[in-house]
Amino acid sequence: MVQTYPEATVGALIVNDKGEILLVRSHKWGDKYTVPGGHIELGEKSQAAIKREVKEEVGLDVEPIRLLLVQEAIFPSEYVKHEHFIFMDYLCKSKSSAVTPDKDEIQDYIWTRPDQVLQLELEGYTRNLVTEYLRTLETH
Repeated sequence: MVQTYPEATVGALIVNDKGEILLVRSHKWGDKYTVPGGHIELGEKSQAAIKREVKEEVGLDVEPIRLLLVQEAIFPSEYVKHEHFIFMDYLCKSKSSAVTPDKDEIQDYIWTRPDQVLQLELEGYTRNLVTEYLRTLETH
């Protein structure tokens, strides 16, 4: 199906009780690290979508804290399809670190400390998101 409008999506920068960040690998993003997330369904609020998508992809129950970054992804080169997205990226907390990747969308995962995250092979929009998160840590 040919896309006729940009698609609204959500992404979750998940932080556990140790302050570590969850990153996932997805074949859809050239096997680079990204964050769990996906499409907002018709009639669904973005915070409900983030909870649903995270549960489906990595099996975690998260609590969205705040909207961290909005990004326009117009035909991203790292993505498997030629599509246009509006990313609404949330900072989320998880009490659990017990990730169970769905193996369809997510092939692998890592919990990493904030000071090490930029050394990883991140897809570009995730790098923007992580950079924004690190900037907010510096100001608090």
